[in-house]
Amino acid sequence: MVVSSFMPAVTQMIYDMGLQDYLDGVTFECPAIALEEKQVAVRYKLEGQTLTSEEINTIFSKTKTEGGTLYYVDEPVLENIAPDIIFTQDVCDVCQIDTECVATSAYKLPKIPKLISITPNSLEDVFENALTIASALGKEDVGIHYVQELKERIYAIIDIQREKRIQPKSVLLLEWIDPLFNCGHWIPHQIAYAGGMDLLSHPSGDSIVISWDKIVKYNPEVIIIAPCGYGIERTVQDMLFLEEKPEWSSLKAVKNNQVFIADFDMFTQSSAGTLVDGIECLAVMIHSKFYNAPKHLSSKFCNYKDLLVSNS
Repeated sequence: MVVSSFMPAVTQMIYDMGLQDYLDGVTFECPAIALEEKQVAVRYKLEGQTLTSEEINTIFSKTKTEGGTLYYVDEPVLENIAPDIIFTQDVCDVCQIDTECVATSAYKLPKIPKLISITPNSLEDVFENALTIASALGKEDVGIHYVQELKERIYAIIDIQREKRIQPKSVLLLEWIDPLFNCGHWIPHQIAYAGGMDLLSHPSGDSIVISWDKIVKYNPEVIIIAPCGYGIERTVQDMLFLEEKPEWSSLKAVKNNQVFIADFDMFTQSSAGTLVDGIECLAVMIHSKFYNAPKHLSSKFCNYKDLLVSNS
């Protein structure tokens, strides 16, 4: 059996479960190890271009309004792979290729593959997705073990909150800065498991544009900035959009040095393992007195003020 993954989160979970021998055919955004080992069958029309956050948002919005897409299947590569199954997604047609676009190319193949859409809304959906992937490969027991180990890590975080009687803190996590997008889908659930509550979020729903006035009125205790597709260094380049706002320095989180920048893949990439990594890091950001970051995750987030001091 040969499977292709046109969703980076699925690719990550396939590797996490040790099922990569079944895999060939990935997207240009998939984890580095997959790009080294597998054929890339999905490309991006803006690959290699350097754009601002506003430019990226404008291009995506215009393309979506016109009914177009910035992603495409490399059909000769896909035909060479001849997959039995292609994992697709319909969570977001802005940041990844969707099932409809994949189907247009897949149905031209001499052997038509089965398309399985991995479309989570909640954190529990993501765990179910892992089981779906493993079952499709005839390895359901592997999926069950994988999910159970991840849930045990979450239970360990919750146990500390019970033991220490930790009170939840108000949190704001931004998925984009220019314009401002709140967090949606499974991210509010991650925050809750980590001992926080994001009252401007959209649990199990799409991330949406929010006004700066709402943020000022909310005045959260902790602010976490993790724009979709961005690592820490790229996010820092856009922090000026927030710092220039007149009320920025008076926000509770800013005054108390509780603004953090984090890598996107712990939040907007819906692979079960990276989301649990995100919960562990969120627990440290929200309740630093009670949690320590695992060593391998220590570089995945940073305190913004500390970062400025170290770079000065």
